[in-house]
Amino acid sequence: MMIYPTMELLDGRCVTLDKGDLDSPQIWHVDPVETAKGFAASGAEWMHLTDFNAVQGSDQNAELVEEIIRGAGLPVQLGGGMRSREQVEHWIEKGAGRIVLGTMAAYDPNTAIELAHAHPDQIVLAVDVWQGQVMTEGWRKAGAFDPIAYVNAFSEAPFAGIVVTDIDSDMTDVEAQLGLISGIAEQSRWPVTASGVVRGADDISRLKYDPNIQGVLIGRALFRKSLTVEEALEVAKPEPEAVAEFL
Repeated sequence: MMIYPTMELLDGRCVTLDKGDLDSPQIWHVDPVETAKGFAASGAEWMHLTDFNAVQGSDQNAELVEEIIRGAGLPVQLGGGMRSREQVEHWIEKGAGRIVLGTMAAYDPNTAIELAHAHPDQIVLAVDVWQGQVMTEGWRKAGAFDPIAYVNAFSEAPFAGIVVTDIDSDMTDVEAQLGLISGIAEQSRWPVTASGVVRGADDISRLKYDPNIQGVLIGRALFRKSLTVEEALEVAKPEPEAVAEFL
């Protein structure tokens, strides 16, 4: 299972959000570029980066995002505020390994599908779910879409994968219920990456036994130091299959 150490940026700083609230972020006093390099040094093969200023329509983190893409030492999956074909293609040209489409896909599905055809293996669909509905605008607006019907509406798009966020689990401190993500993954034609459900190694252990989930985003747990990238990668390794002994 692929581990995506995750970084979230707001006003040039690494943050995590409490219940998705952009007005009162938890700020981590670390250097974003050096932190990204640390992900690579720890053995991660990809990282995920979300720009919350871009979600709000600002490009103030653009230079920092470019610096992370250039200097991280591993491919970057970038999301946040992708509202047009031009923005998506701009960041692909800047070297982003993959681009995550959320609100844009909901509002302009034809363009999302066209981008997936134009950039094979580089476009990822975000499916953020709260109380059974797909959310848009950085979790601020309900789209009134059933998650599975929403995913199936893109059946002809050659997405690189989909990222499914269980917002209910992300917003609470109780043990994540994996039924939502597992149910979507079971019916998805693309690889599914789980988000919002990892607080420690035990969550990774549960996820890796779901054959339909190929990866997981881990952010808050890394910054809170309840889990390290090395620990996550070790737990995510497949268990060796038993081999029959022959006399």
